[in-house]
Amino acid sequence: MIDATKATRGFSRQQMANRIAQQFQHRWIVNLGIGMPTLCGDADIGARDIIYHSENGVIGSGRVADLDDVDPNLVNAGGQHVTLRPYAAIVHHADSFALIRSGRIDVTVLGAYEVASNGDFANWKMKGHKGGGIGGAMDLAVAAKQVFLMLDHTTRDGRPRLLAQCALPVTARGVVKLVMTNLGLFEPRGDHFAIREIAPGYTLDEVRAMTGCPVEPAGASAPSGAI
Repeated sequence: MIDATKATRGFSRQQMANRIAQQFQHRWIVNLGIGMPTLCGDADIGARDIIYHSENGVIGSGRVADLDDVDPNLVNAGGQHVTLRPYAAIVHHADSFALIRSGRIDVTVLGAYEVASNGDFANWKMKGHKGGGIGGAMDLAVAAKQVFLMLDHTTRDGRPRLLAQCALPVTARGVVKLVMTNLGLFEPRGDHFAIREIAPGYTLDEVRAMTGCPVEPAGASAPSGAI
């Protein structure tokens, strides 16, 4: 935990990953998608036995490698050099996807461009950009037992990424369980997002003003503070 009085405004990306990793349960198999989700490999998971899975065939990946321990032949699905946890395995790409498609992934943590309050999300094609493909996100979104997202709360020009309805081509519909942004931890509830934790330095009204659909506290009150 970080003292909220010493934290900067909003969650850093590593803090976002730390908070999502708090949700992982003992003996879960957790797929980490490209980008921000890979930071979950650096989170302190204590005594929990978590197997991190990368879709390119790394089963049991660890943190992102430092310059001193880079293995040029060991990368995750995003091309980052990673380390291995004890008893890790390197498998064929087809075997990695067999693990996904057989429903053995307890949760996949993915990045996204947009997410809707009904659990839809878009993460494969941006407006005005040619090409692109859903790729492995399609298999993960359909076959993983749960889908968590990590993303910045707004675009670079200030437009909300949490919306009533996705404007971009959708990756999968109604599958998202949790959304972690630099402003807080959210749960899609159909017609609104329930906020389970507010980032330090922000109020509920500020979060609402930067969100494209209603936001309500998850309980009697939404906790404010750092992770």
